[in-house]
Amino acid sequence: MSTDAGELRDLLESGALSAGLGETMGIEITEATAERVVGRMPVEGNRQPFGLLHGGASCVLAESLGSIGSSIHAHGFDRVAVGIEINATHHRSAVEGHVTGVATPVHLGRTLSTWEIVITDDQGRKVCTSRLTCMLRDKPNGASQGT
Repeated sequence: MSTDAGELRDLLESGALSAGLGETMGIEITEATAERVVGRMPVEGNRQPFGLLHGGASCVLAESLGSIGSSIHAHGFDRVAVGIEINATHHRSAVEGHVTGVATPVHLGRTLSTWEIVITDDQGRKVCTSRLTCMLRDKPNGASQGT
């Protein structure tokens, strides 16, 4: 289940899917459905003191992508998604350019969704593999869909 294609296109074009921390980190969402979410983030501005991409930045990218996919899926049940667990394995460093994350669902249920997020560098080398689980909750009264 996913949101209306026009609604999703409007969200992508407005930048709303990258707002907040994602905007601060420079995350750009390029594709978003309940089956696949793709986004990229610059290494510049997201480095640790030794000049390498910060592992926490990879986690922010991963959680952003998985949360967007979970939110699109949850929308079909009139629910909202909230992250409850994330893990990440960092395979190699990135020092320049961009990293791209591709989130694909492992499980899409009515109460939980779990996503695998693979992050690669500009050369296509795997930088990080992450897994995110979100709980799908009933919308609080008056709440709008968010990530």
